[in-house]
Amino acid sequence: MTATAKNAPTRRRAESLAMRIEEGAAKLAAFVAELSDAEWRVPVSSTDTRPVGVIVHHVASVYPIEVQLAKAIAGGNAVSDVTWELVAGLNAKHAQQNAEITKAAALELLQKNSREAAEAVRALTDEELDTAGPFSLNSGAPLTAQFVIEDHAVRHSWHHLAGIKKTLRR
Repeated sequence: MTATAKNAPTRRRAESLAMRIEEGAAKLAAFVAELSDAEWRVPVSSTDTRPVGVIVHHVASVYPIEVQLAKAIAGGNAVSDVTWELVAGLNAKHAQQNAEITKAAALELLQKNSREAAEAVRALTDEELDTAGPFSLNSGAPLTAQFVIEDHAVRHSWHHLAGIKKTLRR
């Protein structure tokens, strides 16, 4: 092994995480691409009345935020100013502003932002992924950057895809 290879940062886990982000976004995109206009406008559930299309755009819209939070933790910083109340308010504002989002626009943003999120995650080292810091969305628990990525950027598309499938009974 050369000295350069020996000192090169390891990024196997980052690559795996990035691939899972891309996979989730691709599965969500493939499923919703086939929906009718009527299905695109169906509320996701009785507790989350946002239409399917707004949910897809929401997933796409928050990739940059999810990665920013993980990178903050990876950099050794606490995330203390993000609360579930704040998230709910942002989600409500997003739904109002994007009530008429088209399928083409939502899918374009999903592809762009998931690709950029995956690229940002690929740049993280194993050491950065292992860095933990207080994370306010989880009661200030000291969480690793990898956990934040998995619980947000990776899980998000899968979570909403499952809800959409359940609602549409597909």
